[in-house]
Amino acid sequence: MTETPDRNLALELVRVTEVAAIAAARHQGRGDKEAVDQAAVDAMRQVLSTIDMDGVVVIGEGEKDEAPMLYNGEQVGNGSLPRVDVAVDPVDGTRLTARGMPGALAVIALAPQGTMYAPGSLVYMDKIAVGPVAAGKVDIDAPVAHNLDQVAKAYDKPISDVTAIILDRPRNEPFVRAIREAGARITLIGDGDIQGSIATAKEDSGVDILFGIGGSPEAVTSACAMAALGGEIQARLWPRDDSERRYAAEEGLDLEQVLTTRNLVDSDNTFFAATGVTPGELLDGVRFGSHSVRTNSLVLRSKTGTVRYMDAIHRVEQLRDLSAFEL
Repeated sequence: MTETPDRNLALELVRVTEVAAIAAARHQGRGDKEAVDQAAVDAMRQVLSTIDMDGVVVIGEGEKDEAPMLYNGEQVGNGSLPRVDVAVDPVDGTRLTARGMPGALAVIALAPQGTMYAPGSLVYMDKIAVGPVAAGKVDIDAPVAHNLDQVAKAYDKPISDVTAIILDRPRNEPFVRAIREAGARITLIGDGDIQGSIATAKEDSGVDILFGIGGSPEAVTSACAMAALGGEIQARLWPRDDSERRYAAEEGLDLEQVLTTRNLVDSDNTFFAATGVTPGELLDGVRFGSHSVRTNSLVLRSKTGTVRYMDAIHRVEQLRDLSAFEL
């Protein structure tokens, strides 16, 4: 890294997530996931090209020959310093948006070049995440009941008042059973565990801990947010089959390593921006007026620990005059 970012890039990145959210929200409830994703990518890519940075996508849409989206290894920004790693999820919750369901976000995160963990083709991780009150008190290798008890003690409340959030997937059924046996509450989500991780660190979210197997890219992106929020995420690669185990061996990826927040992003200067696409617990969704569009965003920087919630009103005609994509 030849230059450490000395300005709050997140304040510039929020322009990226705002236009991506607006473009994606145009397709809300229409049942077309691909249209949602493509609209967000097109908008995001155009605005990214105007940001003063020399970025490389470390967490993106996969290899170039597999996804003509914002792909791993793609150069973004206008090429000027600073040099940064980029984690991008044009829509965390494409299915949610396509079905008109709550909780979808447009997300981007940055860190100094060479500091983001790259899981390659291993797309799943086992994860646990908590906010600052319980940070340092949980262990991904410990039983679910033990971690719930630790969180309950940290918050000075009974386990019956602890709420765990988890992706509603068959692979997570063992976690669901263990949480129920321990007597804690559960919030099941259909998609979007970036939002789930961040919710554990949001004081009024009603969520205390995240469990379960979800996306590897989402773990790295969440780590950039948790570094700013003072929360904690732990993760471990979760190969689906023998071919992924062989891939890990060939790439030198340790399947037994517990990846801490610091392992996932090795920097004290991370940047994170997210804009709501559909309404959710964390952020409101895009709202279309007669001549304007309203967005709700979260902007974070770990160096200062600053947390900003931003409402913006955009004049549609003026945006369209400046854009090569439909808004």
